[in-house]
Amino acid sequence: MGGNAFGTSFRLTTFGESHGAAIGGVIDGCPAGLELDLDFIRKEMARRKPGQSAITTSRAESDEFEILSGVYEGKTLGTPLSFIIRNQDYKPSDYDAVKTAFRPSHADYTYHVKYGHRDHRGGGRSSARETAARVFAGAIAKQVLVKLGIRVTAYVSQVGEYLLTKPYTQLDLNKIESSVVRCPDEKMSAAMESYIRKLKEAGDTCGGVISCVIQDVPAGIGEPVFDKLQADLAKACMSINAAHGFDYGSGFAAAGMKGSEHNDLFDVSDSGNIRTTTNFSGGIQGGISNGMDIYFRVAFKPVSTLMKSQKTINEAGESMLLEVKGRHDPCVVPRAVPIVEAMAALVLLDHSIRNLGTKISNIFTN
Repeated sequence: MGGNAFGTSFRLTTFGESHGAAIGGVIDGCPAGLELDLDFIRKEMARRKPGQSAITTSRAESDEFEILSGVYEGKTLGTPLSFIIRNQDYKPSDYDAVKTAFRPSHADYTYHVKYGHRDHRGGGRSSARETAARVFAGAIAKQVLVKLGIRVTAYVSQVGEYLLTKPYTQLDLNKIESSVVRCPDEKMSAAMESYIRKLKEAGDTCGGVISCVIQDVPAGIGEPVFDKLQADLAKACMSINAAHGFDYGSGFAAAGMKGSEHNDLFDVSDSGNIRTTTNFSGGIQGGISNGMDIYFRVAFKPVSTLMKSQKTINEAGESMLLEVKGRHDPCVVPRAVPIVEAMAALVLLDHSIRNLGTKISNIFTN
């Protein structure tokens, strides 16, 4: 199986299955000399872990990690940093009924066709359990980015038909973590939570949208052709389980605008910095950051596992009625917020290292 690594200069390779012994990863290219804040990593992991509220799966995983290499006396060595997160509350028997069945809108059929042998327990490698390793790596990337003055913040802006229309500039982003659904608008947060609770009781699910803003990115980050900054952000976010759409800046709305409306005109701020009077470009022009805020949205489909009977077929092509057990989220977006942040952080750090090279280690020694 290929495609288990992401990044160029800051590169993460992950391993493990949902109901196997453990998941984990190896990070190549982490700058040397970073004094790791392990408590920060634990807090980031806690934002993603299951069982954190009444509207998430009840699977109880501490997501405690063990760093195996790449760190000495609390500081990164610049060598491969490997880590492991042991699975604790796995119940493979919950999936006995789907051992040979193809669950609707899951990866069961495609994995069966491609590999001929698959781990049916919670989807195995295709499970969102794998994203815990991404959040671990993203927590390290964030610690480097903060040294560069770059901040990554994501929040839930839509659940089902409940859409938060206010732009991020009109929201108090400090309220994100005080919301069960991670929506910074109190009224909308309450409506979203109520809707998810009703769906959970009915055995149904819904999708949603996560908005993300990356602030204080210097101009000049990104590559101009195949590795455009927005292209790598899109790939990063679309690699997340259940992600179904990505747009940045004005996104699809740009298709209905005139050039005279959409062009971001240049100006010089009072401090002498070049900026634009609007930001329809989403902070990226020609695949390279222009110094304005980078903002984008990721759409997630409804969770495919329903607590309802569904018609399907098995590996023999026989029709069957599928009744799934197990513990599942009725909506993924509240727990996906730190995953989106992690993937954005991986991209920004990867491109920052490509720009600065070995000089990036100087920020820890100067």
